[in-house]
Amino acid sequence: MKRKIIGLTFSALLFLLSFPAEAQQPKKVPRIGYMTAGFPSSTSTKEIVEAFRQGLQELGYIEGKNIIIEYRYAEGRFERLPALAEAAHESTGGRIRQARSAGKTLVR
Repeated sequence: MKRKIIGLTFSALLFLLSFPAEAQQPKKVPRIGYMTAGFPSSTSTKEIVEAFRQGLQELGYIEGKNIIIEYRYAEGRFERLPALAEAAHESTGGRIRQARSAGKTLVR
């Protein structure tokens, strides 16, 4: 009788262990495109970018951990902004939302 119980227990255990474990899907990390007409090396641009990062941190987002930020700089050439926006859009395979009128609303 004891052998039957051990045999049934062992069989049940093997049955339960035979189900494959399902791997968790990797979590998608949000991506932000940050565009500015400024230069990456200018003090004012650095201060604005740092304030932007700090604002994100206050909301719980940490760059490189749970959010990715792609920086694009027009380096003083406002006419480059629409092309930078298009390049950002294309780099994601068209999966981002962007302002369609970006080229029309720029201050020139």
